[in-house]
Amino acid sequence: MAQLNDFQSQILNAKRVDLTHQVHPGIPRFAAFEPMQERTIRTIEEDRFFAKEYTFATPYGTHIDAPGHFAAGKRLVSEIGVDELVLPLYVLHLEEEVAANPDYAVTVDAIKQFEAEHGQIAEGSFVAFSSDWSKRWDDPEAFVNLDEQGVQHTPGWSLDALKFLVEDRKVAAVGHETLDTDPGVAMAESGFLYGELYVLEQNIYQVEVLANLAEVPATGAVIVVGPANIKDAPSITSRVFALHQD
Repeated sequence: MAQLNDFQSQILNAKRVDLTHQVHPGIPRFAAFEPMQERTIRTIEEDRFFAKEYTFATPYGTHIDAPGHFAAGKRLVSEIGVDELVLPLYVLHLEEEVAANPDYAVTVDAIKQFEAEHGQIAEGSFVAFSSDWSKRWDDPEAFVNLDEQGVQHTPGWSLDALKFLVEDRKVAAVGHETLDTDPGVAMAESGFLYGELYVLEQNIYQVEVLANLAEVPATGAVIVVGPANIKDAPSITSRVFALHQD
């Protein structure tokens, strides 16, 4: 019987954490988009195979945003190489801060406190903001968390924190559990997602609506992002998971 080599054994024995929500018409979504639609187009009984047709906006569910999603002329999903889709993963565990303040914004100080405990974030890494917001997934109203004035009270990244990660730490990608990069209050005040615009203008990508980040250690994991390789897609629903040692 053939034996696995060390590399195969290490990968196959790693703990796996699915960072992806299931996609269906009832999930939380950005207000500009309609719910997913689906229809059966072939059945085993009539056609001897089963097939469906789905219609949904490209940034639906857990998804990758390519730079061209916000920045004209920048790369689209099909131009992101596989070398960029498997990255060292750092997880900022800020669940307690968000529990105390749903409008929490990740700060440069929070990142520096993380580095004081775990070491400096390596160049070319993926940095994820773990907020526990994914636990609201089955309640779309709680996930969007609108007040009476229609303002979202949701956590996100401060612009300064994103600039620090991109310009000082030279990360390859960022991710979060919410629908938007920016905190809801900041988006309401500015009228636009300036944090998301900044990230994508730097020609790097982000992953939104991640799940289960609380189960991933702060350091030592690898993230695998699996978007469909659709030509010229600005964003696309993706399967994303983390691998780490027990």
